[in-house]
Amino acid sequence: MTDETSTDETSTDENSTANSGETLGAKNPEPASSAEKDPSDWVTGDEPMTGAQRSYLDSLARQAGEELSADLTKAEASEQIDRLQEETGRGNSADAK
Repeated sequence: MTDETSTDETSTDENSTANSGETLGAKNPEPASSAEKDPSDWVTGDEPMTGAQRSYLDSLARQAGEELSADLTKAEASEQIDRLQEETGRGNSADAK
């Protein structure tokens, strides 16, 4: 009987969490454009670009035959990535249509 009681208590605890009304995500996702922030509005946009941005920009710029400053901010790097992706046809397959 002791085992059954502890099992019942565990499932009661799990059910109370599941029935608390909390959810993650959205039932109806918002359009992608409203979820994107303009890089100029980023809180960390003035920080130096990340290593991943630097590497990807290097690859994109080489493909496009361009040279870019290596001291871009995160926001500037993001804008250059968007521009070069469009120019080179790389990036999001939905954008490349």
